[in-house]
Amino acid sequence: MQHRELGGVGEVTAVGLGTWNIGGDWGDVSDEEGREAVRTALDAGVDFIDTADVYGDGRSERHVGHVLDERDAHDAVTVATKAGRRLDPHAADGYTAENLERFVDRSRENLGEDTLDLLQLHCPPTDVYYDRSVFDTFADLRAREKIANYGVSVERVEEGLKAIEYPGVETVQIVFNPLRQRPAELFLEEAARRDVGVVVRVPLASGLLIGTIDRDTEFPENDHRNFNRDGEAFDVGETFAGVPLGAGVDAVEALEPHVPEGMSLAQFTLRWILDFDAVSTVIPGSTTPDHVEDNVAAAELDPLSHRLHGVVRDVYEDHVAEHVHHHW
Repeated sequence: MQHRELGGVGEVTAVGLGTWNIGGDWGDVSDEEGREAVRTALDAGVDFIDTADVYGDGRSERHVGHVLDERDAHDAVTVATKAGRRLDPHAADGYTAENLERFVDRSRENLGEDTLDLLQLHCPPTDVYYDRSVFDTFADLRAREKIANYGVSVERVEEGLKAIEYPGVETVQIVFNPLRQRPAELFLEEAARRDVGVVVRVPLASGLLIGTIDRDTEFPENDHRNFNRDGEAFDVGETFAGVPLGAGVDAVEALEPHVPEGMSLAQFTLRWILDFDAVSTVIPGSTTPDHVEDNVAAAELDPLSHRLHGVVRDVYEDHVAEHVHHHW
């Protein structure tokens, strides 16, 4: 599979694997289903996996660590995890050196790693990005070889732009897809200028951009697409990329006739994202082996035409920009 530079972390596959869904908040997923998703991705050539300490209270990290153990693949795969959301209350003043190191040590144990490949702040309150001591703590953890690299996962473009002012920040993880296009206006250019890696999450808008969801689709009680529609549990931008379901379905219906023959809507979406050179890797998640393989194959498809990029821009402006563009 195609590899791209992820800041100073090194080369990773253009399509990675996101593992929020194998931890929790996506309905019931068995341990074996979760581990098999990781195995399928590795078999397809993926060498970048993203997780977090709060995905199932460490369950996702443990699944990743389990599969890497059974494959003896710790050195062959770059694993990114995240820290900060375990704080209760989740407030800026909780981002202390003591708390961050405690979170790091727990993730090291969950993943079976002496040194974490990449640690990311997990969508902290905006004030955290203005606290240099947080980034000094990361630099200290790197100097003591508890982490090899550090970055941030952000909700808003402005947070990403602030984060990359710190010279030690190697990566920014951000929501970017045909229904959330604002990062292409300035952020991607600035990240490239500073040689900062960009990890794209929520690429398929919580399944909207697979094309199987309609206005009447029902989700399990423990699926965030049911309980976080209006941001009741966390930032609404993580659910359907912040797009109201009806508007999102309208956008998908407008896109589908333009998907080239032989390409799935998910592949079309991932290819659109990868056509932006500043993107280092995109991390769709799935527990369906065929979907994982389909996602990985998008990296080998030809770039979309200028006409198709124009279509995506028009659909965004016609159906969803008013709902998302100035919020994130």
